Amino acid sequence: MDQDELFAPPGEAWQQVSRKLVDLRRLVLLITVTVVTAAVAVVLGLIFGLPGVLPVLGAALIALVWGLWLIPRNWRAWGYAERLDDLLVTHGVMYRRLTVVPYGRMQFVDVASGPLERRYGLATVQLHTASPATDAKIPGLPAAEAARLRDRLSALGEAQAAGL
Repeated sequence: MDQDELFAPPGEAWQQVSRKLVDLRRLVLLITVTVVTAAVAVVLGLIFGLPGVLPVLGAALIALVWGLWLIPRNWRAWGYAERLDDLLVTHGVMYRRLTVVPYGRMQFVDVASGPLERRYGLATVQLHTASPATDAKIPGLPAAEAARLRDRLSALGEAQAAGL
């Protein structure tokens, strides 16, 4: 068996999250690196002067380049497939993960969208089951798709739980 088949079984109608997630995560990375770099540079600049600031700027540049390279790879790794009895969610670049959530085991479906996600028209759908170990969330869905998925998963969960 091919390793890719282990984490993304063939023959499924795999959906990918929105490409806007890449832009959102790049913005968050840029803001985070800028704020952290500025704070650390000010403190080290006051203590050591200019020589204390240069390594911080170098580390920030490395973190920025690495993050900009990693974000599109991470985006490509996210996917989900709706099957007859369960939902498959796969993600991860270095450590791949496939989560299978039977519709009948779902307790509730969360849809969340922070201020930046709303600006990009995105939302995150998270499935909750009786097991606290279940980490089935799908970030970066267009808001309309998140609402559709929420409604479909809720209906399927109720039907499965009722034994229909």
